[in-house]
Amino acid sequence: MDELRDVLDAVGPKLRTLRKQRDITLADLSRATGISQSTLSRLESGSRRPNLELLLPLARAYGVPLDELVGAPATGDPRVHLRPVKRFGMTFVPLSKRPGGIQAFKLVIPPRPKSYTPELQTHEGYEWLYVLDGRLRLMLSDHYHVFKAGEVAEFDTHTPHSLMPDDDRPVELLILFGPQGERVHLGGSAESRREY
Repeated sequence: MDELRDVLDAVGPKLRTLRKQRDITLADLSRATGISQSTLSRLESGSRRPNLELLLPLARAYGVPLDELVGAPATGDPRVHLRPVKRFGMTFVPLSKRPGGIQAFKLVIPPRPKSYTPELQTHEGYEWLYVLDGRLRLMLSDHYHVFKAGEVAEFDTHTPHSLMPDDDRPVELLILFGPQGERVHLGGSAESRREY
């Protein structure tokens, strides 16, 4: 019985962490799930016990299996199961699962129409990126920088920024993101790495 209580007590913090990692507000999540903001807040704080009626729409909204929300024990399967997430027209493939700290993603950005005007974003954190394939146009404030495969950049995400292909092909990136502004410590020559 203590084990069940411990599992249920861990659901709220997991839900809050997942929502924060995806930069979703309670209002947005409420619209996506049909669950009131107050119920979502009480679930995250632990003052409301989770049940299937609440967890199923949340799992669907986050695009994760139910066992990820409730912390079901691993089955011993050594394969890595990557679950892509689409946001802002881009595909994020999570490569790390630990809560908090620096998170790793593979990011695929499709080509944009010629008339596309990038919308600059700002948020908490620090980002490091490595171009795996294609050409990346990184907008930082009112300047842009073009990176080709094998090049690296890092920047403070408080700086207004946008990522998009520089041509009519998709661009693939490896991204390390520190939500509280953690920086990645890298070796190597300054010629292969640019900081902003």
